Amino acid sequence: MKILICGLPGSGKTTLAEELHRITRFPHINADYIRSMCNDWDFSMEGRIRQSKRLRRLANGFARSITDFVAPTEEIRKIFDADIVIWMDTVKESKYKDTNKIFEPPYWCHYQICSKDAKKWAKFIYGSLFNE
Repeated sequence: MKILICGLPGSGKTTLAEELHRITRFPHINADYIRSMCNDWDFSMEGRIRQSKRLRRLANGFARSITDFVAPTEEIRKIFDADIVIWMDTVKESKYKDTNKIFEPPYWCHYQICSKDAKKWAKFIYGSLFNE
């Protein structure tokens, strides 16, 4: 089970991912940390696609995982190929104009989160996924 938490920078992706990780103990893959480890700060479309493929390879190495990254386009989300998509729809724009310009709200997602309350949402998502 690959869980993707996507949304604009500053929307609360990492905070929710950390809370879900705390509850589920699923490995948490953070896109910024991986970019840092790879020293790859290329935010061109090519760089974003490369990052999506990199994150997919990492997530596929686990039976279950939580990955948080912007994933700004349908193409990039399709490349990652998540089983569960959580869209953090809590901000309408970020401080990064280039990202705002290309960001496409997900055509479809399992959960659309509209408020920044990670504990509440993590508990809700966990209960929904595992019938608890």
